[in-house]
Amino acid sequence: MSPSSSMVMRAVAALSIASVALSACAPAATPTAAPAATDAPMADWATMRSAAAGGGMDALIAAAKREGELNVITLPRDWCNYGEMIDTFSAKYGIKVNSLNPDGGSADEIQAIKDNKENLGPQAPDVIDVGPAYGPLAKSEGLVTPYKVETWDTIVGDKDPEGYYVVDYAGVMVFEVNTDIVKNVPQDWADLLKPEYKGQIALAGDPRASNQAAQSVYAAALANGGSLDDVQPGLEFFKELNASGNLLPLIAGSGTIAKGETPITFQWNYLALANIDSFNGNPKVEVVYPKSVTWGGYYLQGISAYAPHPAAARLWEEFLYSDEGHLLWMKGYCTPARLADMVERGVVPADLQAKLPAPELISGSVVPSGDQLSAAREAIKTQWDSVVGVDIK
Repeated sequence: MSPSSSMVMRAVAALSIASVALSACAPAATPTAAPAATDAPMADWATMRSAAAGGGMDALIAAAKREGELNVITLPRDWCNYGEMIDTFSAKYGIKVNSLNPDGGSADEIQAIKDNKENLGPQAPDVIDVGPAYGPLAKSEGLVTPYKVETWDTIVGDKDPEGYYVVDYAGVMVFEVNTDIVKNVPQDWADLLKPEYKGQIALAGDPRASNQAAQSVYAAALANGGSLDDVQPGLEFFKELNASGNLLPLIAGSGTIAKGETPITFQWNYLALANIDSFNGNPKVEVVYPKSVTWGGYYLQGISAYAPHPAAARLWEEFLYSDEGHLLWMKGYCTPARLADMVERGVVPADLQAKLPAPELISGSVVPSGDQLSAAREAIKTQWDSVVGVDIK
């Protein structure tokens, strides 16, 4: 797939000195200059499926530096420690990182690729980080391109055989509770229906567009008699929350949680734990792992088929899946896809490993397949308005 490099050989002329008497006034011979070497053709990184295919990591780094920029999308700085991830990548390679729509959802990422197919400007994402249902969707619609990082073989989890999408990190669903406001902390889904929580519960996104919010509804389904193939009880549960006045029509974020505007919300554990760090005790926050179901979730990486910076996009993926990138994810409480390999090689500091959920919690969590999640996401998207009847924004 990589164009062959042309080698320009310098011809060295061997000059023999004839022992012939020359006239004393004859000028000295001037050597003919060798032809200048030419640069090898640059790889078309938009077509490269691995770093090796484009000439190796050095060639990829050089190409990415020439591009000079990278467009990421829906990566809040406090999500999985992406703020430090972006800053470290930018400083390491001298590449400016443009962060698009940091508060958006997975559906926004897919739409941004569609809207910017013919636009290589600042609103066109190079890479995406989406919920499991969106990786196969993006592949089926020709929105992502295949690429395998150098550490591909040590990645454990959902990954497309050709490299169109790949799991990056995982976590479990929790209740995040501002205990400055909520004195009687709910321990399970059924508790949330109690009248004492009126006007206190909020989703961390619009379930019609946000993977995290949709999976909150999915988890509620299993806690209320549903199954991985039946999300309806989750919709009915949120209908009851809304009818009782407990559900707020607001998207919960770190700011609204801190101010007490959305004192109870559903979050991936890594986001709730990161909030505890950033709040530094003001307010006090408790993280609750619901008793009835431990709901696991993961996200997928992908490279836009229309990436304006194809080399930088691939270098970003290489960085994320390097030991360095994985340790930065761990600092943000995320369980990365190559954790087993890194633990086996003894490269994970004890303090970072302690930030992650207990291994049995992750391994024992309920995780839907990509097809199941896609079906549930579609049901939630199409029935939310008619069943629950509240516009989350």
